Amino acid sequence: MYYACDEHIEVAIDMIVDEVELAPVVEKINEEKAPLSTTCSFCESVAIYTVDS
Repeated sequence: MYYACDEHIEVAIDMIVDEVELAPVVEKINEEKAPLSTTCSFCESVAIYTVDS
């Protein structure tokens, strides 16, 4: 699973597609899914989305 900000959402999607060759599940982060302080997997910005296979 990757956490992504607006800037890196496409990178996360591409990485999942390359790994599993299927469309990823993209969900907006809510407080139940991850703490609000969760950072993007690719930078230090606050993550807005989770991208999973």
